[in-house]
Amino acid sequence: MVEIGVSLLNMKNENAIQTLYNLETAGIEYFHIDVMDGKFVTNNTVDQMLEYCEYLSSITNLPLDVHLMVEDVKTYIDSFLVFEPNIITFHLEAAQNKEEVLEWIKYIKENNVRVGISIKPTTKLEEIYEYLPLIHEVLIMTVEPGKGGQALIRETVSKIEILSNYVKEKKLEVDIEADGGIKVENASLLKKAGANIIVAGTAILDSENFKETVEKLKK
Repeated sequence: MVEIGVSLLNMKNENAIQTLYNLETAGIEYFHIDVMDGKFVTNNTVDQMLEYCEYLSSITNLPLDVHLMVEDVKTYIDSFLVFEPNIITFHLEAAQNKEEVLEWIKYIKENNVRVGISIKPTTKLEEIYEYLPLIHEVLIMTVEPGKGGQALIRETVSKIEILSNYVKEKKLEVDIEADGGIKVENASLLKKAGANIIVAGTAILDSENFKETVEKLKK
């Protein structure tokens, strides 16, 4: 069965702790932390996400899935390591060269955290193939990163399918996570394509019943 991460990007600040508790009891597997620096993408969510992580560290044991949409990757790795996340994912596009990618992978692993690499919808899959044996997860952005509530880009579904077939062919142990524009109506497309972790934000947060929506996303 697919695992569900909930993006906190569009969570309302009022009653945040109660909302986080309600999300956990709804049956999610991960809290997805969207860290944006206002440079790699337009929005800046750093302070907001640090605040949410502080809340989460005191109220839950659920894993944190930290997604860095930032230019200065090393600095933000350090900022979020204190929360002992399950995984830190950085964008391939933020790296200047291969050496930098390998340096970030090594550094995250040295801190006993799992490593993910994310790519934008326009980035070719072939650019990450050489790193797959070294990492734990690939995050395929199914929208342009930077804001919530966008519509899923259908072409990214075939990208997930190609990656899934490649991972199976090479017998690699790599999770495939899909993030962006995911709703109950299109989640089955992503699962069928090979995603085993799905991130949903507004689809869950704007629903009247978190638990019911999470169950529908998993089916």
